[in-house]
Formats: sequence, structure tokens, C-alpha cells
Amino acid sequence: MSLINHEELKKQLASGEITSLDDITAEFKNILKEVIQTASQEELTSHLGYDKHQESNTSNARNGYSDKTIKSKYGQFDVSIPRDRDSSFQPQLIKKREVLLDGSEDLIISLYTKGMSVRDIQLHLDDLYGYELSTQTLQTKLLKKQMSGGVVLLIKYIQSSLWMQLY
Repeated sequence: MSLINHEELKKQLASGEITSLDDITAEFKNILKEVIQTASQEELTSHLGYDKHQESNTSNARNGYSDKTIKSKYGQFDVSIPRDRDSSFQPQLIKKREVLLDGSEDLIISLYTKGMSVRDIQLHLDDLYGYELSTQTLQTKLLKKQMSGGVVLLIKYIQSSLWMQLY
């Protein structure tokens, strides 16, 4: 299964609409945005038990959208996540109050285990991907991973190994 219309892609390439990797990344972000929004709408449909514009005898219903800026290893983009009236909907693909896609968290952990400071990671993400994360967000993500996966021991081992190599 492919989400890309190959004929349309060929037309865009031939017409010069897509000329660089930045253009391709922008198109990929658009596809990612559409997939996230569609999946979120389907999650809400499943939660409510009926399709959009279909009548229902339940008190809970669709209640607009919440705009959210998602930060990923491909850059940042805005999505509209649907919500329900009684706020019982818990999206699974992009959870409430979540702004980082999983690949970004893995990148942050990787940079941290290689000895980069939180400030260096902030600068790196801003330079390469064009988004800023607060120190608090980074530290929360690092602590969450440390608590869940025993990363503390791994980091200490790597850092001590690097320290010992210096002597």
C-alpha cells in the first residue's frame, strides 16, 4: 500500500515543482500531517461508535478540533486533532499534551547518551529541524526514558567509558 500518487509525483517532478530534498521533505510532512489527522478522526469515530454526520442517541459528540504543533525528525508541522464534548477521547497516535513524535525522542536519547548537554541538544534540534524544545521538555523526555528503560545505567557506563578513554 502506498500513500503517494505516483502519477502526480511524476507530474510535479516534470513541471519543476519538486526540485530539492527540502521540497520532498515538505511533501512528506504534508503526507504525515494528513495521515495523523485522518487516523485521529478514525480514532474518535471508534471511540464514539458512530461516523461523522451520522445521528446518535449518545450524549457525547464531536466537538471541533484542537490545533497542535507536532515536532518530528522531519521538522515541525501543525495538525488538527478532533475532540469530543465530554473530553473522554484519548487519542493514541498523538496523545494529549504530546508534541514529539517517537523518532524525535529516540534522537534526543541518542544525542544525550553520546554526551551532549541538554543545551547542545536544543541547539542541534533548532539548527537541523527548525524547532525549539524547552529545557523542561527535554529533561522530562530524558527522565521518562530513564525511568522506563534503565537508560541511567547505560548513560553512566558510556560516559565513564568515554571518561576513562581520555586518561
